[in-house]
Amino acid sequence: MNLKLINVKIPILDSELYYDLTINDGQVIALDAHEMKQKADRAFSFNKDDYKQGEEWTWDGKGRILIPGMTDAHMHLDKSHSLLVAQNHSGTLVEAIQSYTQASETFTDENVKGRMRKTALSALAHGTTTIRTHIDFNTKVQEETTFKGVRMALELKQELAPYMEIQVFPMLPYYPYEEYDRKKIEQMLTMGVDGVGGAPHISERPLECIDEIFTYALKHGLPIDLHTDESDDPSVETVLYIAEKAIEARYEGKVVVDHLCSLAAMGHEKATAVIAKMKEAKLGAITLPAANLYLQGRGDRGVVRRGITRVGELLEAGVPIATASDNVCDPFHPFGRGDLLQIAQLTGYTAHMGGKDDLVTLLQMVTTVPSQLVGQTEKGVEVGQKADFVLFDATTLEELFAELPQTRAVYGAGKWLSMMSVNQQSGISKTIHV
Repeated sequence: MNLKLINVKIPILDSELYYDLTINDGQVIALDAHEMKQKADRAFSFNKDDYKQGEEWTWDGKGRILIPGMTDAHMHLDKSHSLLVAQNHSGTLVEAIQSYTQASETFTDENVKGRMRKTALSALAHGTTTIRTHIDFNTKVQEETTFKGVRMALELKQELAPYMEIQVFPMLPYYPYEEYDRKKIEQMLTMGVDGVGGAPHISERPLECIDEIFTYALKHGLPIDLHTDESDDPSVETVLYIAEKAIEARYEGKVVVDHLCSLAAMGHEKATAVIAKMKEAKLGAITLPAANLYLQGRGDRGVVRRGITRVGELLEAGVPIATASDNVCDPFHPFGRGDLLQIAQLTGYTAHMGGKDDLVTLLQMVTTVPSQLVGQTEKGVEVGQKADFVLFDATTLEELFAELPQTRAVYGAGKWLSMMSVNQQSGISKTIHV
């Protein structure tokens, strides 16, 4: 399918100019900028039926906003939509972990993959074409349960490969390990996973846990992506040891740290030193505003900490930072739909980012920045890339972030992957996966 889409705005390139995008055989072959709108054959339609095989038209985007396909660099597909059977009455991280662990013993293969598929397709319909999912790998439960999430995630990755990329990052269990733990870990790491994850700050011996994670990653040549310091306690600072290990192992640029809640609780002088060390180690960072607003600060009275990391300071220091969904409708976070534009808006609230330049930065935090963090550079809207983008029914950044328009079209793999439109009379959304 060849396509020419003109008069669109691509704010991450320039929020004032119009762009014409030419695609042949799924590849961007031209990207032309101009100040005035050009004439086109017909207006762009959010109705799939208007696009017939073999027809080639110049479609007028009429100044609508287009961005690269979004990258959700931190999700938990295996946990998604498990809230009905894994409840969290206290709303705490501890109960969430316990509740999900207990419920996981009852899940069938079909249940796990079905919930993951539902969330992935919802994310796709909203414009996400790359997902890095963290998958539980708990060696203290039944062996079938231990491997179930990874097996189902790898199957779903293959099933949805024609439409989107899914990266599978198993979360290594908390240290210390017994011999049977290590055997299961080694077995899992030969299954075709994309990287190594974990949450070492929760371990009894977090530094030894980090050592083990680096050992496995180095042995198998895999990148590392860690839940890091998801705590209100300012003394929790495993990120410093992670940075030191990255430098020692020459793994700069191959390690991502997520959450960083305790960084927000630290004094400014200490936080500045931590951020400088992150910069030195070339760590990537991911903030998870939805889940951390929900989970953190529950022990506070009066002024309640929000748990969101120091987004502004990380940006100012030049540490690449993305924002992501984390959990969807599970005991860790009971809301969500896999819509990264919604998460970008929430990041704007929590990080006090509302100016026009801020809005562009927020779009970068769900597109180009996370794409770099997960090593996805082959697709996007640049010449030579595989065309991969989402077009919104909005013509200004202010409108985009205020309304979070549900009418949007997602293009990738050489075709329209999804078109979602809202009937103005009935208010019904219709999603079509091609």
